[in-house]
Amino acid sequence: MLKNFFKVAIRNLWKHKGYSLLNIFGLAMGMTCSLLILLWIQDERGVDAWHTKADRLYRVYERQYYDGKVEAGYYTPGLLPAEMKKVLPEVELATGFTWEGDNTFQVGEKILKEKGCSAGPAFFQMFDYPLLEGSPATALPGPADIAISRKMAVDFFGSPREAIGKPIRYQNSRIFTVTAVFDVPEMSSEKFDYLKSWDNFLEENSWAKEWGNNGPNTFLLLRKDANAELVRKKITHFLDNLNKEQSKSFRIELGMQRSRDVYLHSTFKNGEIAGGRIEYVRLFSIVAVFILLIACINFMNLTTARSVKRAKEIGIRKVVGAVRPALIRQFISEAILLASFAMILALGLLVLVLPFFNQMTGKHIIFPYGSSSFWLWMAALTLVTGAIAGSYPALFLSSFQPIRVLKGGLKFGGGAAWLRKGLVVFQFVLSIVLIIGTIIIAGQVNYVRTMNLGFDRENLVYIPLEGDLTGKYSTFKEEALRLPGVSDVTRMTSEPTQIENGTGGVDWDGKDPNVLPMFTQASVGYDMARTLRLQFVAGRDFSRDFATDSVGYIINESALKKIGYKDPVGKRLTFWQKKGTIVGVLKDFHFNSLHEPIQPLIIRLREHEDWGSALVRTKAGQTKQALAELERLCRELNPKFPFTYRFADEEYQKLYKSEAIVHSLSNCFAFLAIFISCLGLLGLAMFTAEQRTKEFGIRKVLGARVSTLFGLLSREFLLLVLIAFVVASPLAWWAMHVWLQNFAYHIDVQWWVFLLAGGTALLIALLTVSFQALKVAVANPVKSLRTE
Repeated sequence: MLKNFFKVAIRNLWKHKGYSLLNIFGLAMGMTCSLLILLWIQDERGVDAWHTKADRLYRVYERQYYDGKVEAGYYTPGLLPAEMKKVLPEVELATGFTWEGDNTFQVGEKILKEKGCSAGPAFFQMFDYPLLEGSPATALPGPADIAISRKMAVDFFGSPREAIGKPIRYQNSRIFTVTAVFDVPEMSSEKFDYLKSWDNFLEENSWAKEWGNNGPNTFLLLRKDANAELVRKKITHFLDNLNKEQSKSFRIELGMQRSRDVYLHSTFKNGEIAGGRIEYVRLFSIVAVFILLIACINFMNLTTARSVKRAKEIGIRKVVGAVRPALIRQFISEAILLASFAMILALGLLVLVLPFFNQMTGKHIIFPYGSSSFWLWMAALTLVTGAIAGSYPALFLSSFQPIRVLKGGLKFGGGAAWLRKGLVVFQFVLSIVLIIGTIIIAGQVNYVRTMNLGFDRENLVYIPLEGDLTGKYSTFKEEALRLPGVSDVTRMTSEPTQIENGTGGVDWDGKDPNVLPMFTQASVGYDMARTLRLQFVAGRDFSRDFATDSVGYIINESALKKIGYKDPVGKRLTFWQKKGTIVGVLKDFHFNSLHEPIQPLIIRLREHEDWGSALVRTKAGQTKQALAELERLCRELNPKFPFTYRFADEEYQKLYKSEAIVHSLSNCFAFLAIFISCLGLLGLAMFTAEQRTKEFGIRKVLGARVSTLFGLLSREFLLLVLIAFVVASPLAWWAMHVWLQNFAYHIDVQWWVFLLAGGTALLIALLTVSFQALKVAVANPVKSLRTE
């Protein structure tokens, strides 16, 4: 029986090759899109889930209550890991972890920049980063030891084995001994090339030994018999007796989150975990299901469009004894066969587009050839898709009455017609929602890319101050200003696109002692405002003409509102118990992601700080020449360090990497959705044309013009798209309104966006049905009226 089903199915597919290819291609497009999203979701959910102890690994975070609000983040005191391991019996192991950024290493004459971190001695016992050389227990035993990546070992020593026990110079100031070589899997959210010991971090950063400061991360490995919920409650007030800065106006609570969940759930709202990348995973999961549904709806419409051609076949089958269940199985079998062909094509398309998809999303997804679970999923997807896509045609076609069919009196009821039209409306609702979403996402991405931040990020270069360049900054600035193509030079401890250091250690006249507001702070050199093109609303920039500027402060408008001075210039301001005066008030500028509102900012003068970056403003059109000269200058002043630089505008764009990926993906999915929907619309147009062939023939005989017949056929479909537009608009507005709330600064949703999306859908729909409509309108009426 099954063999007969497939034999008949193959004959029908071959007989109607055009329709079959259209059906297969539509299903394949939907499947390819769904498979890409499925692999992407699988990859996202697999990040950091590969550690064998992942269910017992937790990351600690702080909730800070101050100034009537609460903020949370993964910053903790540097002493916290050791204290928790000592005090909490439920904690098996604990480690600190903190990023150091790009630093310079040297072996012999080879000097390279590497990105790395500091971690505690238990790090490799807690996390399963593969060790190629060394053991987890002795990978980071002391302050003079370092673990490096395979890449770093090969670059400096030729192989991991050769690296063990060898010295390596760090920042041209200290010698470390390599004690371990590790690999960082692609599925790790943290990518680093070296790990220094936690003892070394605390030794070099005395601030991290104070309970009142935070910054590093704390990771805990709970014992197998530990109750995570009880531990979570126990650590809530862990800092109450350790951090002496806590008071009625400022307190800190600790929480913990499973480490494997942080990658997808890292956004806080009102001190609680409230989303993150998981929102995009959920969004695209829904998109994948909807696009596959759109493809299935296409199959239904295209199959029913051929129903007239198969009506007599069905009638004859019923006359010779075929029962309805057998016919249903026949049509379901055909649908599954088509879905199988579509899946084969989809897998081929997947292999072709996967490299481009990886490039678009920044992933390294590989086709899972050897995964049995993947192939089981593919088989299940094929069967489910075939069953869903073939269910309605099977029930519809098997319901034909043989007498009416063989007499040539086949008519379709209103219920079936409304269902088909409803399916097309559903398709276009989803398509229009995606079009509107794509336009608004593009508008927001463009808004954040081109927004006036309050400073000029064009032609602004960051050069790290390290090695000899730190002590020779004055010489560097003097010589750099003489170079062709350089207009201004200053320095900052934090780059102006990402200033995050916060403090509550600020005092002023009239401050309420019961309130502890938080301020963001940064240190700068002279000519800061001129280099960044910042604007003052009062006062001035730091100047060498005023010796008192060493204890002077520049604040922004948001800080002024918090402080409350009427005439701020010259008024007292104490920062970290160092008394001074306000010398200037800057117009608010964005120094962080637009996801966050502008924070109160205090800027101090530190012309000779021992860390940070030089900010160089190049002249328009002369950046290349300026960089060549700056490289020569840096090699003269700092020969032991490679010349590196970054552009301010590129660093700013990195803040919106996720949004850029969503923008690209939404463009692709919107195009696919509208394309596949148009295939469904084409199917309905073909079906309608089949049904109204004789009607149009009579109309032509009676004198109807081609334009009239064209309008009769296309008007019905345009009405369906209009209905879809009316339904889709409020849905799209709500979805985009929710998404835009993730930004403190965002565009307004304009009315023209909906008109543009609706007009685009109408135009595409008109172009889709026009071919079929014109074909029917210009057809010879004699052929349509001829009795078969």
